[in-house]
Amino acid sequence: MTEIVPYLSPPGRGPSSRAPVAEIVNAVLYKLKSGVQWHMLPVTELFSGEPLNYKTVFGHYRKWSKAGVWKECWIRLLSENRSKVDLSSGDFDGSHTTALRGGEQVEYQGRKKRKTTNSLYLTDRQGLPLAMSESVAGNYNDLHDIEVHAEEVFATLDDAGIATDGLFVNGDSGFDSRGFRTACAKRGVVPNVPYNQRGKEVDRDEPFDEKLYGERYSVERTFAWMDGFRSVLNRFDTTVSSWMGFNFLAFIVIAIKKFKKINNSR
Repeated sequence: MTEIVPYLSPPGRGPSSRAPVAEIVNAVLYKLKSGVQWHMLPVTELFSGEPLNYKTVFGHYRKWSKAGVWKECWIRLLSENRSKVDLSSGDFDGSHTTALRGGEQVEYQGRKKRKTTNSLYLTDRQGLPLAMSESVAGNYNDLHDIEVHAEEVFATLDDAGIATDGLFVNGDSGFDSRGFRTACAKRGVVPNVPYNQRGKEVDRDEPFDEKLYGERYSVERTFAWMDGFRSVLNRFDTTVSSWMGFNFLAFIVIAIKKFKKINNSR
């Protein structure tokens, strides 16, 4: 994909790849969409010249993932298209993903009766995924180290040159906590979170807009879009960096489609 190639790190010492970088990226995107195991990549069909071995494709992907290239690529793309992002409000939510092969930050999650990994996601009003937190083991709920992980999410917008001051963000009652509200206040974000009925506090005065909260359905639509990528629907990667790499690649693919539609409508 031509939008991704300019951001990839150049090859290190030694012979350069026999295949164009764009074709290597297309092979990775095939893996992202299909969820096929690396050794089953149809490399003969994916490369125009002499095909690369699947191990070589995986090696490039791992190198770029460990270097944080996929996130960097996403931040640059987001920065260049920030005028197309709808931040009239946003949605904040967590998602547990089944980890089929175990690995880093994976533990048993009773509700799913499987081992999972958990991350927090922020979307814009259109449902465009904007940022995610570092993954944690599935035995932790969304409020685990919430101030740290919320800051990770908001910092991604900051890196893309998108101001968070004054941004209204919906979150379900599970985010009704002092930690989440503190993290939002540090960034000037206004949390629109319903009171958790299990709480014992009285005489609370945090603002809550039910009509705005009714727009929160868009984050569920976002997760449905993400689930269309089989390598994101289930986590096959044993390392957090590879898992997050596929997430940021999904962000990129979804955004490019949306940005092109916006350009065509103008």
